[in-house]
Amino acid sequence: MERALRTLTVLQHVLFGVLAVVCLARALATGASVIASVLLTLTLLGWYAAGARASRRHPAESLTGAGPGRQGVVWLLGLTAIWAALVALSPENIWLAFSLWLLAGHFLRPPAALAYAASVLALVLLATWRATGSVTVAGIIGPVIGAAFAVALSRGQVALAREGIERAALVASLVAAQTEAETLHAELAAAQRESGVLAERTRLSRDIHDTLAQGFSSILLLSRAAGAAGAAGAAGDPATLTSLLGQIERTAAANLDEARRVVGALAPRDLDGSGLAAALRRILDAFGEESGIRTDLRIDGDPAGLPTTAEVALLRTTQGALANVRRHAQATRVVVSLSHLDDSVRLDIVDDGIGFDPAADRRRGPVSGGAGGYGLPSTRARLRELGGDLSVESAPGEGTALTAHLPLGPVAAEGDRERVG
Repeated sequence: MERALRTLTVLQHVLFGVLAVVCLARALATGASVIASVLLTLTLLGWYAAGARASRRHPAESLTGAGPGRQGVVWLLGLTAIWAALVALSPENIWLAFSLWLLAGHFLRPPAALAYAASVLALVLLATWRATGSVTVAGIIGPVIGAAFAVALSRGQVALAREGIERAALVASLVAAQTEAETLHAELAAAQRESGVLAERTRLSRDIHDTLAQGFSSILLLSRAAGAAGAAGAAGDPATLTSLLGQIERTAAANLDEARRVVGALAPRDLDGSGLAAALRRILDAFGEESGIRTDLRIDGDPAGLPTTAEVALLRTTQGALANVRRHAQATRVVVSLSHLDDSVRLDIVDDGIGFDPAADRRRGPVSGGAGGYGLPSTRARLRELGGDLSVESAPGEGTALTAHLPLGPVAAEGDRERVG
């Protein structure tokens, strides 16, 4: 469209120049003053050229009347004044009125353009009457049609120019929006990658604490017990030493398997081929065999349909709690209760150990569940991500009760889908 507008503008310039030369030739042929005619024609062309050169600084805007503005109106009036002097010198110069009508649509608003066209038309008819002594109907209709056509053509050209400007602005806006969208998309992708990295680090740290760290603690305790049995020599029981070594081997093998599963983001080995209840029974049996602490598992309801994420979270909670009991509680019995309700599942782990003061422990730092106090805060964060929570009740000399609960609604199901994905 811009190319077409430029072509029309060039044609207007050519038309103005041709009409000026033709009018000069006809004026000289009819006996007009040569010096005056040539000087005025050159002045007219120079004035026109100055305006055309100024319009090139803002080509599209000049066509809409938004570029030169008041200067454009002054330029048009100056051009009209020079043309009026030429018409007074020779009526043959009335043919230049067509170019003036074309310019009126570019530099004047529609009402002013119509008034200007009427004024130029009146001057054309007056010059014709002075030259011939009369004005015929054809002599009136012809200039009127020419003026109407020229003004309509120029206004159409202005409308096309405005449409071109608006389209160019729209394209520029779309390009800017696309660039901004690409930038935002890149930032979002970077944020998602960073979030994924942080989530994976959190998962690894939790799984390592809840499985590998607890397994290594068991191996350490069993190794110390085996060392003590070996130091007893002949007075010791070889069967006890053999049993301890077997437990160390089994724990190390289980830890190796768990390490592979943590790296591969697989479900815990204890959940393979069985539900949460069977997995809890296995880890309680192993815990009792290794620690000598009596264990009891109570199941209320049917937990067979739990999402995998809920099973993993509750299993890790149990493993962490049992590790705390072994290291800190000095307990003789642990009772684990799993209650499956319609819309939630609850896990209670109660021991008869020495207990502690949770308020005083919080003042010292996070509730210790592992090296550096990572255990229970990590477990609580894992449960809260699934919409659940963790509470601890204890007092010195009264044992400890740990309660974890999870909703069985959209939050848990969504977490399970993310793990599968």
